[in-house]
Amino acid sequence: MNKWNPTTMKWLKIVHLILVALFFGGIMSSVALNFGMSLHEYEETLDSYQAMVLISDQIVRIGAVGTLLVGFVYGIFTSWGFFKHRWITVKWVLFLIQTLIGIFIVDKLMVANMEMIETLHAQALTNPAFIQNHEIRQYAVIVQIGITLFIIAISVIKPWKKKKSS
Repeated sequence: MNKWNPTTMKWLKIVHLILVALFFGGIMSSVALNFGMSLHEYEETLDSYQAMVLISDQIVRIGAVGTLLVGFVYGIFTSWGFFKHRWITVKWVLFLIQTLIGIFIVDKLMVANMEMIETLHAQALTNPAFIQNHEIRQYAVIVQIGITLFIIAISVIKPWKKKKSS
């Protein structure tokens, strides 16, 4: 595998860190909005859900897709590969799990609740399905945050790293 020069690798790492910051910052912003809103105030809930949809569509998604693409670049065009180190494989598996949670739980429930708010207006706030979606989404986002923090930790610590033979 061709190795890129150190300057190119540094720029790739910078892009990777910016995209991870977008992804993680978007998730953290979303969780702050989710926990900070009062489900007793229609306008506040509507504004918070609109902001969460915007953050999801414009920040989290860009960070996630960008991170995925940079990960492919690392795996294909550098000596890191996809399976050369166990910690990299674990990162890929966790990123996949996190992405599936984001698509099939967090976003799905957010969109469902946004639709209820738009159609039922203030009545949505007392709808049991709305409340349940909101709570499940909160827990799913916490799981995403935990996974992200673990991915960051293993990226720095690089556990399970193959030891060089002396």
